[in-house]
Amino acid sequence: MPEPNLGADGFKRHAPATLRNRAPIRDILATLLPSKARVLEVGAGTGEHAVFFARALPHLTWQPTDADPELVASIAAYAREANLPNLRPPLMLDAAVRRSACAGLIAEAAAVLRPGGLLILYGPFMVDGRHTAPSNAAFDDSLKAMDERFGVRDVAEVAAAAHAFRLTHRLPMPANNLTLVFARDGDTSQRTG
Repeated sequence: MPEPNLGADGFKRHAPATLRNRAPIRDILATLLPSKARVLEVGAGTGEHAVFFARALPHLTWQPTDADPELVASIAAYAREANLPNLRPPLMLDAAVRRSACAGLIAEAAAVLRPGGLLILYGPFMVDGRHTAPSNAAFDDSLKAMDERFGVRDVAEVAAAAHAFRLTHRLPMPANNLTLVFARDGDTSQRTG
């Protein structure tokens, strides 16, 4: 859960995990994304990642979103402070409005991404029906307690739900997380896994 970091504006929040995972995520984004692209960050949380990525990857236009109004306010506070030309003001977006967050995100990405567009997912995932760490199992329980539509998903379940995509990368990340990269059907680049 993000911790308050009340600055002069009173809205900024801090999530300690951002300091651990932002550089590895940036490296993956820098490798996979084209030289010019618009990135929609779903579930941007505090906004710390959005600022870090927009600053580190100035050739990308970064659009942060979140479903929580308090986090949208935090993102806006970080964005105002950073004043980066490629960082857009945050938007309210709830991927779980009509279905589970995972299914909603995949369905909406399939509707808006062009062939070859990338859907990049980062976080804890189960592999072959098992959590990769006790901390991921505890996190799964806490998510389900908040909303039964939430939870840690299995890589195979996510790949099966992504009908309009194909899994091109499954990359290990710090703290027992993974990055899954899906390409929208129509992409002619080489598959890796």
